[in-house]
Amino acid sequence: MPERNNEFGKFGARGTKGHEFVARQLDDLAGFIATPIHQRRGLLARLHYLTRTDHARQAAREAGLTVTDRTLKAWLDGRRGPSRKNLERIETAYRTVRRQNVARYLLARLNRRGRGTRVEFHPLNQSQVPRPHQRYVEFRTLNVRRWDRIVSAWTAGDDARLDDVWVNDAVIDLGSEWGQYEYVSNIGFAA
Repeated sequence: MPERNNEFGKFGARGTKGHEFVARQLDDLAGFIATPIHQRRGLLARLHYLTRTDHARQAAREAGLTVTDRTLKAWLDGRRGPSRKNLERIETAYRTVRRQNVARYLLARLNRRGRGTRVEFHPLNQSQVPRPHQRYVEFRTLNVRRWDRIVSAWTAGDDARLDDVWVNDAVIDLGSEWGQYEYVSNIGFAA
């Protein structure tokens, strides 16, 4: 059985770790606010999301947004604007709270009562690799049925755990060729 790649790109191969594409796809499925936070509309949308209920305010505080209610009211009324550091905190808190709120619904859609979700693995780019060092890596699909630990790692924002879980719960099911799909050019799935 192959192990993880130690010197990826040594001969010119290009690709990205699969768990990074999984995180991006889950973020797309979560439906974050599209307007940038630097625009007034984007800032207000995020602040309303984080302050509309007591539960949302508590989750925002746990996620790192620790400003007073007076400051929040001034931001919402437009009397003051948040500093760059606070904009980053608002964005981080918003993404964390949104992931937590969407995780259960997203998990149900991905697991589909045990049927799972079909995942496409697009092979890495070997166009810069000299001919004798190229290997045949084909497009693969796999039905991933266990999304619980993957979505949990994504919700927590733990990149290292997501990488470990993605390889051990999904990629390894590709069989003896799983090491060829640790780095890919894209991973696609829908829910």
